[in-house]
Amino acid sequence: MTTHEPPAGLDAPAGPPERLPSAGAVLPDAPATTPVGRLAATVERLRREVRVAQAEAEGRALIELAKGILVERLGCGPAQAARQLAELTEQAQVTPLEFAVDVINQAARDRVSEITEAFLSVAADEAGPVEESAAVRLRAAESGVLAAPDTQTMADSLLAHALRPLGAVAVAIWSVGPDGSLTLAGSAGFPPGEAARWRYVPPDVATVARRGLTEPDGQWLPSLAESGLPTIGRREYADGARIAVPSGTGGRIHGVLEIAWPKPEGPLPRPVVRQVEALAELCAHTLETLTPPAATGPEPGVLPDVVELMDLADGLHDPALVLVPHLDDAGLLVDFRIQHVNSRFLDPAGRPRAVVGGALLLEAYPMAAGTGELFQRVERVYATGEPFRAHRMRLTALVDQVPLSAVADISVSRHGGAVLLIWRIEDETARLASLLQNAQRLGRIGGFEENLLTGEITWNGQLFGLYGRPVSSPPVPLQELPAHAHPDDAVTLGRFLRTLLHHRRPASAAFRLLRPDGVTRHMRVVAEPVLDTDGQLFVLRGAYQDISAQHWTEVALAATRDQLAHTEQQAAERNRLALQLQHAIMPPAQAPLRVPGLQVAVRYRPAETEHLVGGDWYDAVVLPSGLVLLCVGDVAGHGIEAATSMVVLRNALRGLAVTGAGPAQLLSWLNIVAHHLTGAVTATAVCGLYDGERRILRWARAGHLPPVLVRQPDATALPPVKGLLLGAVPEARYEETEVQLAAGDTLLMYTDGLIERRDRSVEESLTHLLDTARAAPSTLDQQLDRLLTFSRSDTDDDTCIVGIRVA
Repeated sequence: MTTHEPPAGLDAPAGPPERLPSAGAVLPDAPATTPVGRLAATVERLRREVRVAQAEAEGRALIELAKGILVERLGCGPAQAARQLAELTEQAQVTPLEFAVDVINQAARDRVSEITEAFLSVAADEAGPVEESAAVRLRAAESGVLAAPDTQTMADSLLAHALRPLGAVAVAIWSVGPDGSLTLAGSAGFPPGEAARWRYVPPDVATVARRGLTEPDGQWLPSLAESGLPTIGRREYADGARIAVPSGTGGRIHGVLEIAWPKPEGPLPRPVVRQVEALAELCAHTLETLTPPAATGPEPGVLPDVVELMDLADGLHDPALVLVPHLDDAGLLVDFRIQHVNSRFLDPAGRPRAVVGGALLLEAYPMAAGTGELFQRVERVYATGEPFRAHRMRLTALVDQVPLSAVADISVSRHGGAVLLIWRIEDETARLASLLQNAQRLGRIGGFEENLLTGEITWNGQLFGLYGRPVSSPPVPLQELPAHAHPDDAVTLGRFLRTLLHHRRPASAAFRLLRPDGVTRHMRVVAEPVLDTDGQLFVLRGAYQDISAQHWTEVALAATRDQLAHTEQQAAERNRLALQLQHAIMPPAQAPLRVPGLQVAVRYRPAETEHLVGGDWYDAVVLPSGLVLLCVGDVAGHGIEAATSMVVLRNALRGLAVTGAGPAQLLSWLNIVAHHLTGAVTATAVCGLYDGERRILRWARAGHLPPVLVRQPDATALPPVKGLLLGAVPEARYEETEVQLAAGDTLLMYTDGLIERRDRSVEESLTHLLDTARAAPSTLDQQLDRLLTFSRSDTDDDTCIVGIRVA
């Protein structure tokens, strides 16, 4: 037998041949002497014979393919190629099937051969040869898939030849519909009833296959139970691992390959993953081949489904492009060709249709791959079949290297093997019309136009809504408006119509509209006449506006204003009464008190604002005993309550002073009056009794500022004595002390309205008072007036001063 060298580009594989198990082998533990044992041996023998027959049938297909390659490479006949294959197999010391697969791999150099070599380098068994190599399995699976008459046979072949050696127990092949739905094209290893239940999965349903469709690299689930995703065979293989890989070719996804394992698995080795991806690509070719062909189109060189899509685009009122995929030499999607441009197409850059039609999408619109990601959207729609919609997307075109932009509503959808791109460019007229509609809606305005010659009346949709009438009802003529209004508005509407129709001048009127649903709305109508060239009236146009909210707001504001005016009047009357009461008891000036050897003067300055009527009070009176009662006080709060409480305390102190009690006892009694007889009012006070014969002043205080003694050339505050403010507790004890006065001494009692400031402490204000008091004028009255004039108080409070000067 003549030997030949291997053809160029083919290398003979090295390694010992792999042996198939003997067809007559019997299980070692089967009792062959018993009837059951003989039956089991027979069944096992028949199974092995069937497997060998299947392997031989599939192997013959691969061997014949290898012969065809040798015929092409050597330029010989089939018989010579068969002899050459046998000689090379004997030299390589491998089985004919393995050598045939190696010849196919070296000749094809496709993705399956690359994956086979990578898988063999990782999965090789160091202990010895395996029963069936990965190369044989993949080529057998490829042969079975390509020769499968339907998708069910394709699934059976994948499971039997390529997936069971990987430990998988079931496989499902899903086909993706144009709307994104999933259809079970074929399955193996799952119960028939389970396959029937999962025949169709609607769009947007989250399943394992859906995850594999949305993930570019597929979805690997170590445990189906932990993922919680529904899918086919969940009850049978609930704890097993799952993998879902997109099945695509030429940039388009046709389906999903889903594989199930019986138990949880770790991540698959990279060569195994690549092997699964190669099987998914085989499925994509088969799914694409098994798609029913469309009818023959009228245009040569254009697919029928593209022709139908072009006809559809021509019937649209929006600009539309029909895009077909543009593949490179390796079969990868690199761009889309603009196959057709409909008659309503408007280029953002103003270019004619002939310039855009036939060009590649990225050539005509290179900015489509930029910020707007339009190209990526089109590519995704073509791959998955899921349509894409976008509102107000910015489109940019380059014209002479100048970017021109436009805003448009985008719609992208796949139809068969082509993509329909629709855009509606937003023009200025549509934008202004949209603004006008929104303004009418927000302002509750409805427009109308009435032709007096033809009787045609046009209302917009907003006006039907204002009238409460259906759009299908006839509009109401303007002259019939009084019949739909409140009877009390007849005079107003009559004047409006006369001005408009007879005087032919624009007019407006406010009226109450009686709607058919029983609701009364406050409306305003504005209209103008339109005259022809002869000065005759032939068109009325105008607008209605619902002013109900404005009307009721004005009513509410008017009621609020009336209420505020009434409240202000009541408050002014209340303050006036309080001020009259206060002035009646506490006149700003009092007649001088006639006491031998003593000058007495008082000053009262009310608050600058009348609503701050306070409770400051003073008193200077000669008692029956000959002593002079001197006191000032301040009731907490303002208003008529403080004024009436002041009157009670002042009169009570006068009455108690006639008993002859001392200042401390008087304040103790006055505390009981403040706590029990005035509604628990609180007040401060300082009380003194002056003995003119001995020139001694006994005094006590209840939380009040101490008196000031002016003895030239100095002025000091008397040392304070203990005393709680009036009304704070039911019973209180007060201390009193005496001060010896001399001729020329001046004693001042005052309320805090004289010195109190918001930005200073009491000590600082008291120091200022003492500085002012030292510069004593010649008379007591002048001195008290000086104190009021130079007072720095800013609290708008009442002020009382009682001054005595010893002669």
